[in-house]
Amino acid sequence: MEPERSSVSGFGRAWLALTVAFAVHVIDEASTGFLGIYNPTVTAVRARWAWFPMPVFQFREWLVGLFIAVVVCVALTPLAARNTGWLRGLAWFYALVFFLNGMGHTLVTILGHTVAGVAVSRPAPGFYSSPLLFIGSVWLMIRLWQTKPARARVPPQHA
Repeated sequence: MEPERSSVSGFGRAWLALTVAFAVHVIDEASTGFLGIYNPTVTAVRARWAWFPMPVFQFREWLVGLFIAVVVCVALTPLAARNTGWLRGLAWFYALVFFLNGMGHTLVTILGHTVAGVAVSRPAPGFYSSPLLFIGSVWLMIRLWQTKPARARVPPQHA
């Protein structure tokens, strides 16, 4: 009997698709002035809540950091294709973060601001690639669900 294809292929294609969407999103943000919105938003939030953990970035360090993240995600694709157990938790986090990221860019586009005092011209930077983030993250979540390993049932022990 041939194993079911979904369990053999793992979640590698969906992982790679989200990673490509991530790379396109970085290009979208870099070319539409994302840091001009992000940095003032972080500064405004920190003025209200000093503990807020998000950093302010210079363009070069931001872009290099995201480039490295994309390269690492591409390098992890073979492990995703093999349905590697430890990567599954990270994959759920990855999918959720980019689903919320796409939602955030869409919401900011609708509202026209991030926080009070930080207006955003419409569409917001990163908005055009947001549908790719939605599609990639939902696909990854579906594949993670479909490739979920079966739990071994332990028979009850009789005394």
